[in-house]
Amino acid sequence: MTDKKEILAGIIIIGNEILSGRTKDANTSCLALWLNSIGVKVREVRVIPDNENIIINTVNTLRKKLDYIFTSGGIGPTHDDITAESVAKAFNLDYEIHKEGYRILEQYYKPGEFNEGRQKMIWMPKNANLILNPTSGAPGFSIENVYCLPGVPSILKSMIGGLTNQIVGGDPILSESISLRTVESEIAKSLTKVQDKNQDIEIGSYPFFHAGKLGVSIVLRSSDKDRIKICKDEILNFVNEKKIEIVDRD
Repeated sequence: MTDKKEILAGIIIIGNEILSGRTKDANTSCLALWLNSIGVKVREVRVIPDNENIIINTVNTLRKKLDYIFTSGGIGPTHDDITAESVAKAFNLDYEIHKEGYRILEQYYKPGEFNEGRQKMIWMPKNANLILNPTSGAPGFSIENVYCLPGVPSILKSMIGGLTNQIVGGDPILSESISLRTVESEIAKSLTKVQDKNQDIEIGSYPFFHAGKLGVSIVLRSSDKDRIKICKDEILNFVNEKKIEIVDRD
């Protein structure tokens, strides 16, 4: 059996408000869950400011080494929304009004509401493909393997469903977990042996504190359901040998 090629993505969260702590990032989780469900593994996430040079350099660095790049933020109507123009410069493309995007917003807004600020939202790199927005009208866009989405979580979430047929992924990435009443140091050696034996399975160990007691959740991730089961059985073997209490498991 030949190994399937991993399809890898990067996420770029753009916004001074995220870096300052004034706004919490919810879009990384939303994008990662969706991408995993269609067989695309998130390899890297970067949070960067509204700075043209940093946006250009980050987009160019990631788009050359990953299959897909998703940006969030900076495509609105205000002065600090500079993502679209920066992405145009990253691709050495003209920055211009998207005619179809203009028609969409012209029809979306009432007469007199489609002002200069809102018109800024349909300035995009030349020949950009639109990403339709069923929530607030203003579309996102894509250029080659870079997909630019808004920063408002509810709007971003409403838009990604329309991209599913455009993204070529692999098998969905599955996960199972085992929660134990123990501490990490108690299982570290045994868990390392299981991971060394199963390099194709991602095994994560996450401590938790619940109802006044410590515990550890072990999470296994892979696109191969059978391999997850084999690996899980190996973990359960040492758990039973050590007489560790299982709190909850899939």
